[in-house]
Amino acid sequence: MTERRAAAGDSETSTCRLYLVTPEVFETQRFAIQLRNALAGGDVACVRLRLKSASDAVILQAAAVLHPICLDHDVALLVSGRPELAAQSGVDGVHVGREDKSCAEARAAVGAGAIVGVSCHDSRHLAIEAAEAGADYVEFGAFFPPATKTAQTAVEPNLLRWWRDLMELPCVAIGAITPPNCGPLVAAGADFIAASSAIWDDPAGPGAAVAAFNRAIAAALDPPAISPPSP
Repeated sequence: MTERRAAAGDSETSTCRLYLVTPEVFETQRFAIQLRNALAGGDVACVRLRLKSASDAVILQAAAVLHPICLDHDVALLVSGRPELAAQSGVDGVHVGREDKSCAEARAAVGAGAIVGVSCHDSRHLAIEAAEAGADYVEFGAFFPPATKTAQTAVEPNLLRWWRDLMELPCVAIGAITPPNCGPLVAAGADFIAASSAIWDDPAGPGAAVAAFNRAIAAALDPPAISPPSP
């Protein structure tokens, strides 16, 4: 999922893919069914296992169940915030935030061949530091206010444009993103659109939600041509 983007402005080869974030609490076997449904719905680049308050044993057990499902669909699985558990579980990598271990510490734990992603919120400084430390991608957000809690930052799409024009390292946009509101973030240069509740809470099911995101991303990457006015 960490292939570098094409040159900025090259609409022929620009891409953006979906990045799923799990709920913070779930029953593993039941969620495995939801995940299969989601991945059957269309293109997904990555799944982040985000069990914030879970024990090590619960995270390892969830990873053991979910990783084969991701492998079957050629989707990367990352553990959130626990580099040692990511290494122990054999998943594809780790995502670290402001309160977790540093990018360098995460890299040391998971090894050179694993994926390391870093939350940068609205900070250009943190993003550049992460890139210099060897991150495989940076994440910006929240772009929209969450329904259930107060976002730490309020980020504008211009941050994605700045990053796209400055760096080749991929970036993820996160924060209450839905199919109807993702278009401006895709157009601004997000390489990945992170989604959580918009996937798992969709009344039509996770597969339908993934399909809706894929359609919205495709439409933003290839907007319809505007016909010139008639003389």
